[in-house]
Amino acid sequence: MERTIRVTGKGKLAVKPDLIELTLSIKDIKKEYDELLKRSSSATNEVKELLEKIGFERKNIKTKSFDINIEYDSYRDKNDKWVEEFKGYSFIHKMKIEFEANNKMLGRVLYTLSKSTSYPSFSISYTVSNPEKYKNKLLENAINNSKEKAIVLANASGVKLGNILSIDYSWSELRISSSPFENKKWFFEEDNDESDYVIDVEIDDIDVTDTVTVIWNIE
Repeated sequence: MERTIRVTGKGKLAVKPDLIELTLSIKDIKKEYDELLKRSSSATNEVKELLEKIGFERKNIKTKSFDINIEYDSYRDKNDKWVEEFKGYSFIHKMKIEFEANNKMLGRVLYTLSKSTSYPSFSISYTVSNPEKYKNKLLENAINNSKEKAIVLANASGVKLGNILSIDYSWSELRISSSPFENKKWFFEEDNDESDYVIDVEIDDIDVTDTVTVIWNIE
């Protein structure tokens, strides 16, 4: 029987983010369906026009999702039975923009969005523009880590490490991101001026890992 050693190696990297991904959501509710469609169209157009004024192209303001739902109010009637009363139609439109990880530009974007009458909510993520570059480096580090462990185990066991018999790896999309802003309420206060939106932060590197399992024969 062939003797083997199986070792899982872990690759690690600290990645400096170079891209901001800002997801914003606008929503509203109206009694009539056609009123809702008009409102969603005008709100979306307003947000896009504001972003265009600071240099974004409309084609780069991407829709992530657009949903329309029927809303009801639930309550107990005088007979203590649950009743649903039609409230109206609601929409939520989620859009995404990406731009260089630059504090000044981020402040400009937030200040611009604060002028919207649609009062968009948003989330900010820091990520990288070329994740595949880091994926390949992680794999290289994981293989090296696996080999180092295998050599240590072989030497400690008094055997010699032979050829690689197989490499087991499950390829998956690498998501490199961090969301450092938890409380965003202050961004949209009415009396803020542009100087209030200077974002003086230094974003930490993002730690990412990946694993690969290698089987060697041993002599």
